[in-house]
Amino acid sequence: MITLVFTLLFELIRLYTWVLVISCVFSFLYGFGVLDPRNRIVWNIGNFLNRLTEPALQPIRRILPAMGNMDFSPLVLLLLIQYVLTPLLRQLYFALIIGGVP
Repeated sequence: MITLVFTLLFELIRLYTWVLVISCVFSFLYGFGVLDPRNRIVWNIGNFLNRLTEPALQPIRRILPAMGNMDFSPLVLLLLIQYVLTPLLRQLYFALIIGGVP
């Protein structure tokens, strides 16, 4: 049961990482005028991606100083996921498995 829960958590983290990367690419394409913001489908996709990523990016944006037009908050979030959250979850998983918690 524990393995199933942690497998689901790791898959959700991996999926969210991809959503974050797709949101960044979408933002670049939108900013350079490749995507038409008046197109309803493009707007719906952008709105969906913003609703998924903004709650996690907003606290990071408040902490990071403004760097002109560059937004480094997605990079910081990806690094936090990769080097803090995933190893902590992996350590917790192994501690629960070795510790024998039912």
